[in-house]
Order: sequence, then C-alpha cells, then structure tokens
Amino acid sequence: MEKIKASILTIGDELLIGQVIDTNSAFIAQELNAIGIDIVRRVAVGDAWDEMWKALDEEQTHADIVLITGGLGPTSDDITKPLLCEYFQTELIQNEDALVNLKKIFINRTLAEKQMGQALLPKACTPIPNTRGTAFGMWFERNGKIIISMPGVPFEMKGMITDFIVPKFKQTLQLPTIGYRYLLTGGLGESAINDRIQTFEDQLPKGMGLAYLPDLGKVRLRLTLHGDNLEEVNRVLDEEFAKMKALLPDVIISDNGDSTEVALGKLLKSQNLTVATAESCTAGNIAHIISSVPGASQYLLGGIVAYSNQVKHEILHVKSETLEKFGAVSEETVKEMVQGTLNIVHSDYAIAVSGILGPDGGSDEKPVGTVWIAVGTKEYITTKKFQFRHNRERNMQLTTNHALNMLIQILRHANA
Repeated sequence: MEKIKASILTIGDELLIGQVIDTNSAFIAQELNAIGIDIVRRVAVGDAWDEMWKALDEEQTHADIVLITGGLGPTSDDITKPLLCEYFQTELIQNEDALVNLKKIFINRTLAEKQMGQALLPKACTPIPNTRGTAFGMWFERNGKIIISMPGVPFEMKGMITDFIVPKFKQTLQLPTIGYRYLLTGGLGESAINDRIQTFEDQLPKGMGLAYLPDLGKVRLRLTLHGDNLEEVNRVLDEEFAKMKALLPDVIISDNGDSTEVALGKLLKSQNLTVATAESCTAGNIAHIISSVPGASQYLLGGIVAYSNQVKHEILHVKSETLEKFGAVSEETVKEMVQGTLNIVHSDYAIAVSGILGPDGGSDEKPVGTVWIAVGTKEYITTKKFQFRHNRERNMQLTTNHALNMLIQILRHANA
C-alpha cells in the first residue's frame, strides 16, 4: 500500500518573527502519524497573498493532503478564506450552520459586521464545524488532492482534528494498519535505557521500530508496527512490549500512554492513599502538577510552600539546629520537612524538596543545581540528591518530575 503523504502549512507573520510558537504542527503531525499518514513537510509563511498562493501550489507537489492553519479571523490581515475562494474559483456564501454557531456564541452581545463575515464560506468547500469558536474550517478536494483550512487558535484547531478531520480520514482514505505501544520511564537517561535494551532492540521483528522520546527526567519509548492484519499487529506488539517492560521494571511510570501525573493519581486511588507536598525551590509546582488531573482532590490533601527558613521552622517544624548545621538544602532538612508535613496534613505520603535552582545562590559545597528530594511516610523516608545543570525553569521541572517519579516507584514497589 502506497503511503499517504501530508504537508502542514502554517499562516501568520507572528510565526515567522517568533512572536508565537507553532504548537499546531506538532499536534497535527502526532494525530496523523497515529493513523498512518506521513508528514513529509512543514512550512510557515506570512500573511502575504503571493507567498500563501505559492506555498499552496508547492505543497501539493509533495503531498496528497495539505493542512493549513491560520488566517481565518475577522480582521483585515486574515486573508486565507478569500485566497482559497479565488484559488478554487468559487464564491463566498452564507452557511446556515456557521451563522447559528456565531449567533449562539454572541447571544448576549452585538454581532459586528466583521464578525458576521465568519458565517460566509466558499461554496466549493465542505464546512468543518467549529464547536470551540467562531471560524469554521474548510475541506476542499481537487485533482486527487485534499486541502484543509483550519483556525490558527490551537484549542479550536484541535477540536476540528479530533472531532471531524481524523474520523473523516478513517472513513474515506485507505489507511495502513498500524499499531503503537508506549512505555513512559523515569529516573534513567536515554543512553542508560539504551544500554539495558540494546539486545532487545537488535532482535525486533521485521517492520517494527523503536523510538526514544526523551524529556526532562523521563524517556518515553514507542514501539511501532505496520502490517496487514490488526489482530496480528496487536499480538506481535503485545509480545514485544512485554519483553521490553521486563527489562525496565524499576523505572516504569506508565505502560498505557498515561502521563506521570495521571499514573500517580491512579496508583494513589487504587491503593486508597493520599499525598501532600512541602516545597521550597519548586514553590508549589509539584502540587500544581498533581492537581492538574481531574479528581485529584481524592488523593492530594494539600501543599505547603516553605520557601524561607522561617516557614520551614515555624510551619513545618524543621529544627533550628538542623537548618544551622546542615542548611536548607540538605538531606536532614527535607526529611524533617516530610515529617512536619505528615504531622500537619495527616496524609499517607509526603513529598519534600529543597534546592538551588539558579542562576544565583550556589557555593563550592552546594553549587547551583543541587537539589534534595525526600518522599515518605511516618514509618520510612527515602531521600535522593540530584545535581542538575540547566537553567532555573528546567531545573524546576526536573525536580518536579523526579519527585513524582520517586513516589511512583515507591507505590509500585509497595503494590508488587
């Protein structure tokens, strides 16, 4: 089966000058790749008629599908819709569904004339509903090519991709049979993981691929297999996935696509356990990440931001002698932070962190990037020292990720 190729064309001066980061292309590529459509090109052009026209012509020479984002707003620099009208030699007509959607959104506000233009769509297109905003998308077909135009607003574009475009691709295109398995690991770097599974990787069945997708303190492994029969693809994938998991039992965060915070929440709920946080250098970020999961109130009891030594002592009851002798960034301090949190919040587990994230504040003894993390219960506390070498933002995220992973591994071990 010949592969279907797609190109992503993003529109907007703000993308070219770096004022806005293009997250749309990454999302579209992930969603299309998951159904077996190859992304062969990603191109960005400004809000210029000639450049947009030229790019639209060019991308059709490389791809079967061209997906466009941007330029569908009501302002004068939003020229994608009139350009597509001229390109496909059609006219704008009022679309009743788009008009109803527009009136619903502006039910308590006056619709300006420019806003009314959002209900006009090219006669030659198949409208793509926008359940998250005012600008409908457009689906054109000509000479065996598919050209799709969507809003540049990521939230609106994502709705069109997941609710309309991908389902229509599945219904109308002859897509390959493709299967994926994802393993999220934490605590080991990409090279260390590769050392463990190199022999396994060398012996993968024909047609199966393994990708390493590193992040801060985490590595996601993706097994991919193309085939003709879905049942056989899944059987082979499951068999190889089990082998890979057996080589990494102590670093698995999730084996079903769950994020770290979702995996942690499921573990806590399944064991009917609760957690609280005491954060110095991360200033509440760990609690924030845990609470980002719907229903987190079932297991996250609370968090204390103990940025200063005064708060560590007066709220968490870290001993003055401990702070004076060992300092805020020490194993002894984070252990007492865990104990204090457990006594105050009465959770089953507590996470405590203290560190020097930078760019200032380090010393020869404790350079920038030094972080201590403690996780434990009233019965036992596990501690670990880290030495990060990144900027403040990345060091904070690394601290957060490692702290969550430490608790996950404790829970997995306790549940084994």
